[in-house]
Amino acid sequence: MKTITNVYLLASLCLLFSCAKQKLNAQSDNQQNTKLVQSSPAGDVVGKITVGYQGWFACIGDGSPINAWWHWAPNASQQPSSGNNGIKSWPDMREYTSSYQTGFSNLGNGQQARLFSSYSDQTIDIHFKWMEQNGIDAAALQRFNPNGWEGPIRDAVTSKVKIAAEAHNRKFYIMYDVSGWTNMQPEIKADWTSKMSAYTSSPAYAKQNGKPVVCIWGFGFDDNNHPWSADVCLDVINWFKAKGCYVIGGVPTHWRDGNSDSRPNFLQAYKALNMISPWMVGRIGNVNDADNFYSNVNVPDQAFCNANGIDYQPCVLPGDLQERQRAHGDFMWRQFYNMIKAGCQGIYISMFDEYNEGNQIAKTAENTSMVPSGAGFLALDEDGVKCSADYYLRLTNDGGKMLKGQIPLTAVRPTEPVIGGGTIGGIPFDQTVSLKGSNNLFVSTGGSIQNMFCNRSAAAGTERFIVVNAGNGKVALKNGDKYVSSENGALPISCSRTAIGIWEQFDWVKNSNGTISLRGNNGKFISTENGTQAMTCNRDSAGIWEQFNFN
Repeated sequence: MKTITNVYLLASLCLLFSCAKQKLNAQSDNQQNTKLVQSSPAGDVVGKITVGYQGWFACIGDGSPINAWWHWAPNASQQPSSGNNGIKSWPDMREYTSSYQTGFSNLGNGQQARLFSSYSDQTIDIHFKWMEQNGIDAAALQRFNPNGWEGPIRDAVTSKVKIAAEAHNRKFYIMYDVSGWTNMQPEIKADWTSKMSAYTSSPAYAKQNGKPVVCIWGFGFDDNNHPWSADVCLDVINWFKAKGCYVIGGVPTHWRDGNSDSRPNFLQAYKALNMISPWMVGRIGNVNDADNFYSNVNVPDQAFCNANGIDYQPCVLPGDLQERQRAHGDFMWRQFYNMIKAGCQGIYISMFDEYNEGNQIAKTAENTSMVPSGAGFLALDEDGVKCSADYYLRLTNDGGKMLKGQIPLTAVRPTEPVIGGGTIGGIPFDQTVSLKGSNNLFVSTGGSIQNMFCNRSAAAGTERFIVVNAGNGKVALKNGDKYVSSENGALPISCSRTAIGIWEQFDWVKNSNGTISLRGNNGKFISTENGTQAMTCNRDSAGIWEQFNFN
């Protein structure tokens, strides 16, 4: 029995020692993980808004080395026209001092259909001026294979970007797009050594962690345009790091799982990157898509990057204008909200000047008067909401403020499509209104009280609502960051919803006496109840209690 007891005691001591050792190892592991979770400090890309900048437009007669309608038309030797068109969106041309006549019909306002050249100093200067005016921190200058016929103009544009960035106190860095670059491995190194590394001496060249920033877009994509093995890509990444660079990877959406758009067995190459920026264009097209990717892709991506000491720079896009994805900014804003909520280290906007794919944020035609007649271009007001040409620049500015903590994290877009608002079909979309009932009192959210009443003698903060375009002719009413809900007529109405669902959509009905009524999804009208009790959405017709004057 003693022997068993001694054995038991010995075993117990060994177990205690083992547990203590495991605890110490776990503490050590936790300390290491804590160290890895810490992202890089704020720099020129961490904590900042970066835009992808193509700078790839040219025109015949602009003096450029290629003398062609570069990227404006598939047949670059001929004027762009309805039959020779390489773009989806038409730029707002009002601020360009140099422009070139196209073969398109005149604009809806009768003016000639003219386009800009990126070879013009004024073009790039004004683009960087827009960046400065709208809080855009850095531009990632796209650089494709520079060894072909367009190499000289790419070199020239790089020099012009440096000058404009310095003039407007913006940062820039080289973003190699290796798509279709057959002899990429040796040539990208030679290009950096002989040409691009010289730009890092500019005060405008982006630095992160004290190192010049370089991005390589296209490693790991599972298509014939990006054929390199993981070993080749890892060699190039490590070469740039050995040169003292902070290396960003523009990688496939599903890089972490190594499937779908990503080649398998690339994880070690991806993990060698200092920052990962997954591609999102073509993956999402509406708010629901953005939310699904946030939950299933972006949040796990962020967790992986945190655990492996990698900075995460997700892609945010305004949406393809021609495909009607933008929802007057709500689509883009939801992405800002989701990515910042996930804890991203920076944001990459795709793109600044991508008029070819229709996902540009640079100034764009506002309405049909600013696009060539009969050419089929959609303008920013395609969904019935009037938007100023600079709207998506201003939206990006607010997104940047939210990233930097200068405004609170909010799911509700704070940016008006038109400064001062506008009226469409008599509905004051994006304007702030107050609603006065027949009892001569104002509708109020009730503040902290959930039920709404029509009982206030003056219109202050809780009595003022933004009229939001909910689509399909419907309106939503927003106060602060909450929307009014009909509660489907089963309960008194409230201003308590953080998103627009079916109960938060109303018909704006104009009455013959100049008042308006609000009809919910249940087919019933909102009633003031004459101010004696909480308001409801349960009336079959619009009587006097269901009519409102609005200011």
